[in-house]
Amino acid sequence: MTSTKARCLAIVLAAGEGKRMRSPLPKVLHKIAGRSMLAHVLDAVKQGGQGDIDIAVVVGPDRADVAAEILRAAPGAEIFVQSDRLGTAHAVLAARPALARLYDDVLVLFADTPLVRGETLARLRGKRAEGAGVVALGFAPEDPHGYGRLLTDALGALVAIREHKDADLQELEVGLCNAGLMALDGARALEWLEAISNDNAQKEYYLPDAVEVARKAGAPAAILLAEADEVMGVNDKAQLALAEAEIQRRLRRAAMLGGATLIAPETVFFSHDTVLAADVLVEPHVVFGPGVKVAEGVVIHSFSHLEGAELAKGVTIGPYARLRPGARLAEGARVGNFVEIKQADIGPGAKVNHLTYIGDASVGARANIGAGTITCNYDGFLKYRTIIGEDAFIGSNSALVAPVEIGRGAFVGSGSVVTKNVEADALAVSRARQSDLPGWAAAFRKKMAALKAAR
Repeated sequence: MTSTKARCLAIVLAAGEGKRMRSPLPKVLHKIAGRSMLAHVLDAVKQGGQGDIDIAVVVGPDRADVAAEILRAAPGAEIFVQSDRLGTAHAVLAARPALARLYDDVLVLFADTPLVRGETLARLRGKRAEGAGVVALGFAPEDPHGYGRLLTDALGALVAIREHKDADLQELEVGLCNAGLMALDGARALEWLEAISNDNAQKEYYLPDAVEVARKAGAPAAILLAEADEVMGVNDKAQLALAEAEIQRRLRRAAMLGGATLIAPETVFFSHDTVLAADVLVEPHVVFGPGVKVAEGVVIHSFSHLEGAELAKGVTIGPYARLRPGARLAEGARVGNFVEIKQADIGPGAKVNHLTYIGDASVGARANIGAGTITCNYDGFLKYRTIIGEDAFIGSNSALVAPVEIGRGAFVGSGSVVTKNVEADALAVSRARQSDLPGWAAAFRKKMAALKAAR
């Protein structure tokens, strides 16, 4: 492996327009597992950097949105603009000022190849450190049509990469294909890239031609193999779905190897940053959005949706529960079916079991929230907070109009609309007094039957 002291420059190409995505959103900003493809690649670069790596990203003109994502995902990365799209080598040369610093290694990656692993990038650097001037990442797809071919000599050394459109019939028989990612000797990368010509069918400057340029300069070239699933490129929404399926397969496997139980793994969908502790049980058809942390012993019943939520040890939620950003459930809390929690703390052992909305609130330990209860937290302009004390009991179908505080151990009668604070251990009832009219229903039915018959 390469020394941790070797200086590396990673150049990520993110200037493609992505017309086949049929979307105004730049291709590299489309998400898999809740994170943009570009951010996935930048994260892999950081993982594979082995401690000393600079990042340069090449973007298209007028792409402030892509630049913002770069700075969010990799603060400190340099951004370069490729004004004219004249091929992949031309795109890499947009980062000429960075290349001119003469690093030990240069890695070239593509922002639409989001499944590459950090360890693969580390292996690329290690392979190059063995003496190769250029190392190309290769794979063997089931159908090689459309891919550039890795051409080798009798000893298996890489001699050229031939684009599909420029390959002859014999070269098209080669099954080993170019994944696009490449490692180059950083001291000579700029020299080799500037020597690449556009003498090809597309009249473009191809990065793969760096292999032949390097060999003419006396530097050997090598191949590092990867699995086809890891180097999958994304050019349209169908391929985006394939990439999503692959990353979900990885995330499910990692969760189960970490000790979580997924009863029907193929029906559970994770975000890239989902954290599940050991002995978490996830029933079928559960979706984890970004920012979810789940402690040990939690049970998540079917058809629940979680995002930006933290669940402490022994929590139970669902089925059909929705936890929105800011939901924090303390140890042993229970959230049941058709309950929505947003920006709220649910205390230890508290129960919110049925048909309830708790937003911008704090629910104390062991409090019981009856079915149909809502916190009325929004007046059309501002949000207000509801505080429910420990051991409080909120009767079914109650409306708590924030800002309001229910004291410790207080009771709220069913069907109440609470607009004022309730003292500890008090009973609050706010509803019209019931009145009965004997015989009214029978008289009403007789009257209405007569009216209906007369029509």
